[in-house]
Amino acid sequence: MPGDVFEQFAEDYDRWFEEHRAEYHAELARIRRLFPRPDSRALEVGVGSGRFAAPLGVALGLEPSRALGRMARRRGIEVIRGRAESIPIRDGSCSSALMVTVICFLDDPVLAFEEIHRVLVPGGTLVLGFIERDGEVARKYLHEKGKHRFLSRARLYSSDEVRQLLGRTGFRVAEVDSRAGFLVIAARKGR
Repeated sequence: MPGDVFEQFAEDYDRWFEEHRAEYHAELARIRRLFPRPDSRALEVGVGSGRFAAPLGVALGLEPSRALGRMARRRGIEVIRGRAESIPIRDGSCSSALMVTVICFLDDPVLAFEEIHRVLVPGGTLVLGFIERDGEVARKYLHEKGKHRFLSRARLYSSDEVRQLLGRTGFRVAEVDSRAGFLVIAARKGR
């Protein structure tokens, strides 16, 4: 995981949302449409600086970066320091989970999805937002100075690959919103 870049350039990461307000708000609206109304048991995995959790009303976030975690706390998020591959939360204790542009930075997405499956209640929802490997967004950001710093360390996936990973880990895809290479997938916990 490229944690060092998020520690060193946390302010740059967070500034992107201000400099690209229209894109950020469009992504947020798409995620809001698929994400169930959060309750006190909703979790954002890879909460970052809290740019999605805060406006969506997700009060709890998991984040490995201390610098980004501090920013999320300033936005009112309770942050647990940790990684998606080993979530320090009891089995079946989360109603829903959110991951936005996180899968591309995971060391082991299968293990991360298994962990999310474990912490979700039966029938719980996972909503993923991610940059598709060969999409328009990836082509644009891979060459943008600010985003390249982060995405050069990313492993981008196709929609089919993510669907297969979800299926392997006990999720069933309920809905997909695909536009310009930024995908939002809602999946429900099965098994």
